[in-house]
Amino acid sequence: MSTKGEDRFDSTEASPWMRPFVPRRFLSNGHLQTIVGNFLPRTHPLPEPESRFIEVEAATSAYGASFVLCDCHWQPANVRSERLTMVIVHGLEGSSSSPYVLGNAARAWTAGCNVVRMNLRSCGAGEHRCPSIYHAGRSEDVAFVMAEFARAYLIRSFALVGYSMGGNLVLKLAGELGGAPPPYLKAVVGVSPLMDLVASAAALHEPQNRLYESRFLGDLLKRFRRKVEFYPGLYSADGLNKIRTMRQFDEQVVAQYGGFASADDYYRRVASSNWVQDIAVPTLILHALDDPFIRMTPETRGKLHANSRVRLVETRHGGHCAFLSPEPGDAGFWAERTLLDFLLMTVEG
Repeated sequence: MSTKGEDRFDSTEASPWMRPFVPRRFLSNGHLQTIVGNFLPRTHPLPEPESRFIEVEAATSAYGASFVLCDCHWQPANVRSERLTMVIVHGLEGSSSSPYVLGNAARAWTAGCNVVRMNLRSCGAGEHRCPSIYHAGRSEDVAFVMAEFARAYLIRSFALVGYSMGGNLVLKLAGELGGAPPPYLKAVVGVSPLMDLVASAAALHEPQNRLYESRFLGDLLKRFRRKVEFYPGLYSADGLNKIRTMRQFDEQVVAQYGGFASADDYYRRVASSNWVQDIAVPTLILHALDDPFIRMTPETRGKLHANSRVRLVETRHGGHCAFLSPEPGDAGFWAERTLLDFLLMTVEG
């Protein structure tokens, strides 16, 4: 696969849903794409959601019953079960109200899809109903959400869309299911997915990325301190004031309360790169080579290219979860249009 030219593609180059990515003027830098994409104002023509709490951990567990909040936008009842349902999973310290979640939801809704904006454990407005913590390995939560809506609304067709850490979750689930996915899982998309946690965690601590690390860490510490207040019998704030890096947080909090031996054990065990060779549903992965802190190893890239069900598209520019373009048809957001076109053409033909 050649690295020359504006983009870097695999065999998807000739696909009708694929258009080359050209960054907006003055936004060919990965940091600028990432920062501007995070703060760019947007409009989201969505109806009011139906909010549903889905149980993802039983009351008999050590932490008690845990629920995730899903904000759902359904098509009319007479066509609901037949329409493609997009489940959107946000990234680290995001929520169902993150701009990229709302942007994808509005596009999919307008195209006639059902949309489920899924919050990870303790994220969004569901924090008070989830004593357990979230982390990059909770792929079973996505499976529970799909199964519940398939049961409740007889949904026949789901597509999973995950951004960053959410991308790791949906790709991990698809790989874990292997050749026996439920019949309603039709396709998966990962945008800037966190697939190699060891390499990406190291990149996040590089000097040029300390701003991102500081912001993530500050938000995570605030959330965990609230956790201690809500559930003092389960968690302790001891030592939190000494945490200065994401690795330290993952060592002291995620590993301790997530059931891992250490931060390194956590990074290795939950990485979707362990399972991508087993993905058996149509899958699209969008990754920018100038992403400031997401790293994809050569081994993972080789697994993706060896799997005929996976389509890896890598662009020279795009930053992290941004892909801001000047194209009017994209409404400025290339990844959102590309992934929706992929899903509609792949699932609905």
